Amino acid sequence: MPGGRPLKFKDKKELQKKVDEYFDVYCWEETVIPEKFNKKGEVTREEETIRKQVKPYTITGLAVYLDTSRETLMNYEKSEEFFDTIKKAKEKIHNYTEEKLFSNNVAGVIFNLKNNWGWKDKIETEMSGMVRTEHEEKLTEDNIDIDKLATKVAEELKVKKTK
Repeated sequence: MPGGRPLKFKDKKELQKKVDEYFDVYCWEETVIPEKFNKKGEVTREEETIRKQVKPYTITGLAVYLDTSRETLMNYEKSEEFFDTIKKAKEKIHNYTEEKLFSNNVAGVIFNLKNNWGWKDKIETEMSGMVRTEHEEKLTEDNIDIDKLATKVAEELKVKKTK
């Protein structure tokens, strides 16, 4: 990236390693449940590790983990060398956010999708029935047609009569 401070990451591989850590380690907590034994000393339950996601995936969260700002992280995407790494990380975060729409509390998720991912509310209006439009036409000698004029006047009179 031209000008400015030197890059925080030497190459794509170094950045990718840190991005992977964010998704695989930083946002998760592991709990080890020790094995259980009966009175005879026999194992009744093997040791088990339970992983639980404790932090949501966010662009700002990734930037904080990388010890940089959100803006700087987005600038890395402009670099040809780092473009794929940042783009894939953003897509993973976007996917995570979309999947949260299927949980119970979606207001914050919708806010995030609208403000960070360009989602918009779409309103569709469907109309049925007749729609009456008014149309004025200036009559001249060239376009006057007595039959049409008579029909039009009759229609106007019917409309006024039904009102």
